[in-house]
Amino acid sequence: MSDLAVRVENLGKQYHIGQRAHYNTVREAFSNLVASPFGKLRGRPVVRQPSRHFRSNTFWALRNVSFELRQGELLGIIGRNGAGKSTLLKILSRITEPTEGVADIRGRVRSLLEVGTGFHPELTGRENIYLNGAILGMKRAEITRKFDEIVAFAEIERFIDTPVKWYSSGMYTRLAFSVAAHLEPEVLIVDEVLAVGDIGFQQRCLGKMEEVSAGGRTVFFVSHMMFAITRLCKRVMLIDGGRVIADGGTDDVVAQYNSLIGGDGSAARAWVEHPAEPASLAIRLRSVRARREDGHIAEEVDMGRPVAIEMEYDVLQPGFVLVPSFQFFNQQGACLFASTNPDRADHPRPIGRYTSTCWIPGDLLNEGRIHVGASIASTDPYLVHVSAQHAVAFDVKNSVLADSHLTANSRDYPGLVRPNLTWTTDVATLPTDLAIAV
Repeated sequence: MSDLAVRVENLGKQYHIGQRAHYNTVREAFSNLVASPFGKLRGRPVVRQPSRHFRSNTFWALRNVSFELRQGELLGIIGRNGAGKSTLLKILSRITEPTEGVADIRGRVRSLLEVGTGFHPELTGRENIYLNGAILGMKRAEITRKFDEIVAFAEIERFIDTPVKWYSSGMYTRLAFSVAAHLEPEVLIVDEVLAVGDIGFQQRCLGKMEEVSAGGRTVFFVSHMMFAITRLCKRVMLIDGGRVIADGGTDDVVAQYNSLIGGDGSAARAWVEHPAEPASLAIRLRSVRARREDGHIAEEVDMGRPVAIEMEYDVLQPGFVLVPSFQFFNQQGACLFASTNPDRADHPRPIGRYTSTCWIPGDLLNEGRIHVGASIASTDPYLVHVSAQHAVAFDVKNSVLADSHLTANSRDYPGLVRPNLTWTTDVATLPTDLAIAV
């Protein structure tokens, strides 16, 4: 028997932008009225063509999507907002029908596409657990056997007999995920709802999904949290513009996604007189660049040497105490650290052009590609004026310098960062009896 759990072939979904009902123009209505009698006289059926307005106001949310997923496989799906990820999951969940293509799924499907999916607000948490189990085709005895485990995982013992309409979004999410994970559907679909929970709950959910996948059930996981994608998934699919543009190993696909959202990924970027420049009424970001000590652009930097990140910006309106900052990410999208200007002025900056520089010391970054985000905020009131999420990127290399603490055997060193920490070793005098034994 085949272990294929999901087969998707040439899947497509078309939507019409605007009102559901469409009305032809007067000219189109008159043309159809005149054509109808003559078409009937000639014995041909009259096919009313959609108007130009209808044809110009349709778009494909998905097009030509094909893939297969085997039982027990965990597939991560990533992409920008509006790429078509949620549309794909709604088709797989049988919430909406495809315009073209086919999607075959073997077994029971449980979907978490938004907070509280499948819950009735007037029913209590207890009643919703049994309702969801019944929808999945489970017997009452099966649900009862899992009931205590579901409630304990969701941490809502005190509120289990309260109508869920009174639950907070976090309580909703905890219970919904717990029901989906413990009632053992063959296919589990999770779309970003874990972002609602706190960090502790997110970690428990990730562990539970690993357990679910190891138990032979198939999981679709959509998230913008790259650290979660890289932890859970060995296979990732990248969707953009409604089409699958990459499907393969996690590191390669995530790197392609970061390159997609980060533009050309160069170490210098300028927005001078560019229509898409990051700007507000008060601040305009002109450029960001990574450079070495000699002032040259740092497309590649040695991990033992410092590197500077600079931003140039214009203050267009006075009256703001500004806080420039950088955020550093690795190739998998995990945030390494962030840094703000500690020497910021306590008074508003006047109109003018400024350059703020942040130095990263040598022997801190690990090997790999580093993506840098840049932003400028103000205090009192707090307001983010400009933000470039993926401003520049550069590669950190290990050339094994002769005067470095690194050696040829230290390649592929684990960890997000690779600091050169100070070590000491003290030699103690052995006791007499031990010295004799030696």
